[in-house]
Amino acid sequence: MSVAVIDRNDVVLRGRVSAPAEIRTLPSGDNLLTFRLVVRRPVPRARGQSVDVLSCITYDRALQRRMALWQPGDVVEVEGALQRRFWRTGTGTASVCEVNCRRGRKVPRSAGSSEERSA
Repeated sequence: MSVAVIDRNDVVLRGRVSAPAEIRTLPSGDNLLTFRLVVRRPVPRARGQSVDVLSCITYDRALQRRMALWQPGDVVEVEGALQRRFWRTGTGTASVCEVNCRRGRKVPRSAGSSEERSA
């Protein structure tokens, strides 16, 4: 059985941008755009958080140009894969889990939508 049949790593998120995106140049020379997406949980816990703040990245330059224009509060939808990235620090190895986006779009706000009223 092929890996494509066994494994699947597809993430689709819709939420609000929490802060302006940042572009960093990695030691490898690659440019990495990072931003955080605030996504409401489908069923909030009785006590505790009602949202998740998720780290998203992209290495795709065309996508970086579009995402760099997103502003805090914009409602966006992204598609990608959950990945764990590693790097060396002065004390060892560090890692982070992120959504590596292959697509992203701003979701138009329709006047008076139920989503806006409940937000």
